Amino acid sequence: MVSYNTIILQFGEQGEKTGWRYIVVPVDIAQQLKPGCKKSFRVKGSFDNFPIKGVALLPMGEGEFIIPLKAEIRKALHKNSGAMLQVSLEEDLDYKVEIPDDLKECFDFEPEAFAFFNKLPKSHRDYYIKWIEGAKTNETRAKRIINTVNAMLRQWDYGKMMREMKKERES
Repeated sequence: MVSYNTIILQFGEQGEKTGWRYIVVPVDIAQQLKPGCKKSFRVKGSFDNFPIKGVALLPMGEGEFIIPLKAEIRKALHKNSGAMLQVSLEEDLDYKVEIPDDLKECFDFEPEAFAFFNKLPKSHRDYYIKWIEGAKTNETRAKRIINTVNAMLRQWDYGKMMREMKKERES
């Protein structure tokens, strides 16, 4: 477990990251967590005394990573931009995202969609699953499953699907 103190930062105008609150994981800390890794990976540990698991480190170049801090974490910590944070991290080797049963059931009817889904990198499959799991209502969940299956039939990755959905909403 690697521990350090840091400050919660916030992106200004930064494309899709605009307004995100995050912490920096310096190069030396990232190298202790997963030597030689330059791609996103998952960690567990704590922010202050708040336990975390399956949290993504995102590469920012030059070996530095960031951890975006979702609103639910900031609320639990009672902290926002500019606050000091005690961080303890280690690689989360137990992290797994399972395909929800209702998505599996839909894939049973569309084997081509399931085949494409399985060709995607694990991180992309995880984006879809987390998006579905994040639905607050059954209606929203059902729509997200339908959109996922349709995206797989069109052989779209998660980013392409989200861009196409945005275009549809704007038209």
